[in-house]
This record gives sequence, structure tokens and C-alpha cells, in this order.
Amino acid sequence: MLFYKEVLRFWKVGFQTVAAPVMTAVLYLLIFGHVLEGSVKVYNQLSYTAFLVPGLVMMSVLQNAFANSSSSLIQSKIMGNLVFLLLTPLSHWSWFFAYVGSSMVRGLVVGGGVFVVTAWFAHLSFVAPLWILLFAILGAALMGTMGLIAGLWAEKFDQLAAFQNFFIMPLTFLSGVFYSIHSLGPFWQTASHFNPFFYMIDGFRYGFFGVSDVAPELSLSVVALFLAVVSAIAIRLLRIGYKIRS
Repeated sequence: MLFYKEVLRFWKVGFQTVAAPVMTAVLYLLIFGHVLEGSVKVYNQLSYTAFLVPGLVMMSVLQNAFANSSSSLIQSKIMGNLVFLLLTPLSHWSWFFAYVGSSMVRGLVVGGGVFVVTAWFAHLSFVAPLWILLFAILGAALMGTMGLIAGLWAEKFDQLAAFQNFFIMPLTFLSGVFYSIHSLGPFWQTASHFNPFFYMIDGFRYGFFGVSDVAPELSLSVVALFLAVVSAIAIRLLRIGYKIRS
């Protein structure tokens, strides 16, 4: 029921939570694709627009999965209705799967919408569709979990906005959504390998084109390890009632 409530929460305002992110991604595609299509080639002869589409899809998945769980928790805290959930016999596992699961649904729905709209602008292949699905699911789960941690930690919207603006957004935009890291200098190439978002984007893009900046097996290992770590942290915080039982 908590999972159903969280899904219904974002679905009832779908124009804001689904349609608006899709429109934002389309604008990114139109602007960057129009400006750079004729001057940037990646992976030999792959067009820049085709390269850009999977990155925008995955970026939308990640950002909206994070936004769903983080915004839900902070709203419940500020409005004071979180106490009604605390009165229920739900375990910390139930909380975890409900919030993360609903975030995955929102992220994948928005990502699917972005793909349906932007795929018309480029010719895409599906070399390894299972890799596409796997990275989309793991990425949505990872960001939904990080949103859960951020929502538990934040006590007001300003703190949550700071977490998103100074941590999530920079890592997302510096993850290779708009460029291949091989176009960067040696220092920034090395720095990119310490960004877990890069592996999510790169592994997802591999499923479309069969080429990537690093081996997809490495990307999968990094994403799975990072998901395990943040999941353990989130479950621990829920179990002790961090900032929700005091």
C-alpha cells in the first residue's frame, strides 16, 4: 500500500513529474543536437544526436528517481504526516522497497517517455538490449536509494536543494551525457573514472551501440557495488529511525 501510495503521488501530478522532464530532455536534444551535430563525431562515425539520445534518457531516469524519494520524504516531514506512517507496523524493509520501488517506476516511466520522443531524431540500434534494461533498472534503484538517504538527512527544502544542486546535478552533467570522456584531457579523463554516474551512463549507452568508453562489465561492477553500499546505508538509517523518530 505504501508503494501504491508513492506511485499514485507522482502519477496524479504527471504533467509536472513526467511530462515536464520529457520536455526538458527534448529541449536539450534540440539545442545541443542542432549546434554540435555537424562538428562532433563520437565512436568513429556515430552521429552526435544518436550519441546524445541514450545519455539524455539515462540522465532523466537518474534525476527523476532521485527526485521522487527525496521529495516525498521531505514533504512528509515538513507537512507532519510522516507520523501516520510511523504508527503502522511497516518494517524498515517495507519502507525501503516502497520508496525505492516507486522511484524506480517514476524514473523508468520518464526515461521511457524521453526515449519515445527523442528516438525520432536519430537512428538507434539495439546491440545489447539486456544491458540497456539492466543499467536502467540498477541506475533507477541506485538514485532512488540516494534520494531516500537525502530525504532522511534533510530537514528542510533548502538542504535538499543544496544536496541536489551541489552533488547530484554536477555528477550527472559531468558523467558523459553530452560528450565522450576521450575528448577530455588526461586529468579530467582520470577524474571521470571516479564518478559513479559515468559508469551508469556509459554502460547504458553500450547497450545501444556496442561501444563504450570503458568495458561494460567494469561499469556493471561499479554500479552494483555502489548500489550495495548506498542500500546498506539507507536500510541502516531506516532501521534506527534516523531523523524520523525524534
